[in-house]
Formats: sequence, C-alpha cells, structure tokens
Amino acid sequence: MDWQAIWLSLRLAASTTLILMAVGIPLAWWLAFSPRRWKFLVEAVVALPLVLPPTVLGFYILLAIGPHSPAGALYARLTGGMLPFSFQGLLLASVLYSLPFTVQPVAAAFGAVDRRLLEAAWCLGTSRFAAFRRVAVPLARAGIATGAILSFAHTMGEFGVVLMVGGNIAGVTRTVSISIYDQVQALDYSAAWHTSLFLLAFSFGVLALTYALQRRIWSVWPMS
Repeated sequence: MDWQAIWLSLRLAASTTLILMAVGIPLAWWLAFSPRRWKFLVEAVVALPLVLPPTVLGFYILLAIGPHSPAGALYARLTGGMLPFSFQGLLLASVLYSLPFTVQPVAAAFGAVDRRLLEAAWCLGTSRFAAFRRVAVPLARAGIATGAILSFAHTMGEFGVVLMVGGNIAGVTRTVSISIYDQVQALDYSAAWHTSLFLLAFSFGVLALTYALQRRIWSVWPMS
C-alpha cells in the first residue's frame, strides 16, 4: 500500500475537520437561528458541493486561487509559493468541498434545540455567547460529532476536487484515492485491492463510530 498517500490523506482530513469545526459551527448556528429572509441563498451556497460535479468545483477553485487571481497573487507575495498543486491549496479546496458535511448536520442539531431553553438562559442574564457555549452546544453534541466524523471521512475519499486542484505530486498532493487510481492505471490490481480494502474498512469504521458515539452520547446525557 502507498503509506505516504495514506498519511497525507489522514493529515489533510484532520486539518480540514479542524478548520470546518471552527468555521462550520458558527455558520450552522447562524443558519439555524438567523431571521434573515435571504439566508436560503447562503444555504444554497453551502449545499452547492453536494450537487456540483467535483471536477467543476475543482476547476472554479483552481481559477480562484491561481497565480493570476487576487487571492493567488496575494498568497504568492506573502509566501513566495503558489496555492495550486500545493498542500495548502488542497486544504482550501477540501474545506470548501466538505463544508456541507459539517454545516448541515450541525445546523439540523441546532435547529432541534428548544428555543425556550435559550430564552430562559438569556432572561437569567447569560450572554448570547455563553448560552451558545453552555446550552446550545451540549444539546447539539450529537450533530456536531456527526459533522466532524463525516467531514473527516469525506475528505479521506476525495478524488475529483483533489485531482483538479492538487494534481498528483507524491508526498505533496497525492492522496489515497489518487494512489488507487494510479495503481489501477498501472494494472497493479493487487496494490489497488489492498489500498481500496483499507479505505473501505476505514470508512466502515468511521460510520460505525459515528452511530456508536451518538448512542453513547444520548444514553449518558439524554437531553433534547
């Protein structure tokens, strides 16, 4: 098996999940409770990676971070490098591609929180941030855990966006899904079988962990 590609994928998935937790949880909170009538436009943008072909999304991300784009030019001036075909560019693309896998389950969990509990906390003098941290987040813990685990697993299996933005550079952008593609192209079916089996077992383990954690969370702390 291509352990270098597996390690790179694990590193990419962990980094993506951490960023999505920091960005996705506040965004999910806003989507769940914002009274703005136009928030459906934000929901549509967040969900766009679910319906867009990965190559299309990867193409537009590549244009947006290329050396001739404002973001790409700024990054080049600050770091001397380029975002396309780099781990940093791969990370940015992964965050955008996996965003709905974090935001949607977390927003649904926040939406299920009884608003009367939040209003009671506010009436008792608790700040909105404190009510969010001490009331909403604990009540939405199952959705937050689901979003984190699904985002991690989804990033592990990326192919189209990764190939468009990162290419196929060993040790830099070659993830496990691209490694499997290379092995099949080279007719090395034995290596492809072993690597695919690893990814299958990993995905199954992640899903089993998700359901086990949800059951344990609700059995230990049965709040609604």
